[in-house]
Amino acid sequence: MIMPSYTIPKALCDVPTHYCPGCTHGIIHKLIAEVIDEMGIEGETIGICPVGCSVMAYDYFACDMMEAAHGRAPAVATGIKRGNPDKFVFTYQGDGDLAAIGTAETVHAATRGENITVIFVNNATYGMTGGQMAPTTLPGQITQTTPYGRNTDIEGFPVKICEILSQIDGVALAQRVTVIDPNTIKTAKAAIRKGFEYQKNKQGFSLIEVLSTCPTNWGLSPVESLNWVKEKMIPYYPLGVFKEGAIR
Repeated sequence: MIMPSYTIPKALCDVPTHYCPGCTHGIIHKLIAEVIDEMGIEGETIGICPVGCSVMAYDYFACDMMEAAHGRAPAVATGIKRGNPDKFVFTYQGDGDLAAIGTAETVHAATRGENITVIFVNNATYGMTGGQMAPTTLPGQITQTTPYGRNTDIEGFPVKICEILSQIDGVALAQRVTVIDPNTIKTAKAAIRKGFEYQKNKQGFSLIEVLSTCPTNWGLSPVESLNWVKEKMIPYYPLGVFKEGAIR
């Protein structure tokens, strides 16, 4: 009997995906589902997905899921967690959602030290709406609304979420990872697991930022996109732990 070398995590639904070819949302989904499986918490987990490319993430996770208005996932997560303090509550948000319309929600949930886990997917563009400039778009990066490249004299500089949140007392964990090769995927999974463990230990607010690809809106092949993350994004958004430690 030939044993399969890989099985789909139980917390991940075996359904077709709407994500573009080469998009790494699927990898991040898989890592979250694997962590949920390994911790045995599927029945105790509630995820919140707002507007963005991940707006239909509820189709992919087998745990309970809640839809939130654009940028409001941390606020919704706050209510769910306070009403169900023994549940594991996570948000899954893109850069347009978390770092633009939802910046205040994110900062104040962190300031309050809400005991939730935030998965922040940063692909440096508004992926869902056609590739416009996002708060995380790199200087000089060409987008639909910056055809000559992001001009910092006009559009300002990118928002570095991990660096900002690391200054907030209520934050227990702020870590930036990526998923462009086996080694970084392994590190990303460990970071996500850490975020859930921090929540289990009631340590406060955790955020794991994941540098992700967007081949369609970047106008690159999937392989080129992986290289673009390595060569362009990581130098500007360095990987690593920006804050880690017991808060409560």
